[in-house]
Amino acid sequence: MAHVVTEPCILCKYTDCVDVCPVDCFREGPNFLVIDPDECIDCAVCIPECPTNAIMAEEDVPEDQQEFIALNAELARVWPSITRMKPHTDEAEEWRDVLVKRQYLKKEPE
Repeated sequence: MAHVVTEPCILCKYTDCVDVCPVDCFREGPNFLVIDPDECIDCAVCIPECPTNAIMAEEDVPEDQQEFIALNAELARVWPSITRMKPHTDEAEEWRDVLVKRQYLKKEPE
């Protein structure tokens, strides 16, 4: 089982989790991160690093977030690897506590 990035990451894209990943399994999109399920070793060190609590074990993903399991796998195949923490965007703080934001997920670069 891999870990999964869920909806709270959209428009926040904090990268604190990336720095602690021992296998570089994170991939970066325009406004969201995903975990490559084929690379993730289930170590869980990324979970406490996420300021929005967006990362969880696949078996712990709530029913209303289940689509993110397949979405992580799909996008991990096309998005580039990210291996170092980056400064977060100014908009991250304003979106941090917004719960419903799937409609803002960008899969393609602008």
